[in-house]
Amino acid sequence: MSAREDILSRIRTALQDSPQAPQIPREYRSASGMGADELIDLLVDRLVDYKAQVAVVPEAEVPARIASLLEGTGTYAVPEGLDAGWLAGMDDGDGGSRRRVDSPAQPLSVAELDGIDAVVTGSAVAVAETGTIILDGSANQGRRAISLVPDHHICVVKAADITGILPEALRRIDGTRPITMISGPSATSDIELERVEGVHGPRRLDVIIAR
Repeated sequence: MSAREDILSRIRTALQDSPQAPQIPREYRSASGMGADELIDLLVDRLVDYKAQVAVVPEAEVPARIASLLEGTGTYAVPEGLDAGWLAGMDDGDGGSRRRVDSPAQPLSVAELDGIDAVVTGSAVAVAETGTIILDGSANQGRRAISLVPDHHICVVKAADITGILPEALRRIDGTRPITMISGPSATSDIELERVEGVHGPRRLDVIIAR
């Protein structure tokens, strides 16, 4: 027997004599079983705990809520595919507009975004248990940059898009798209646990849940 065959034989014997690895259960929850009202209540509770401002309104009242949140604000950005009905009556009466539209053909520059006060976007899905809103770069949400650079993010979440747990949410989105997960305003803490907001994204997050 050659040296190589001897080594292989020893390895085979060792493997045969070794105990079988324990089987690790791979079961996990794939659905929450919560009703629509429970999902909304839990998501609101989590978002408020993360210091987001939340309003639950009928879908017909979304434009009025957005207008109220933008009152007194300077310029604001929107993705090209945002529902135009949500911005009804938002143009200034003098023929000008505070609105800046970000589109794939004409993206706003970093300097332009840095000078914009707020952004309004839709969302792909939300996870009630973790208080997480997920954006996937769809037309009503736009590029990551527009939701990260302005200091104030107004995000509309449709009640039908709220899931209980993460596995439910992941089944609804395309994992190859640019995913942004938002759980409250941007916040971090230094080594002394001093909370600082607005370092990695908007300092203020307003969530509108449309029933």
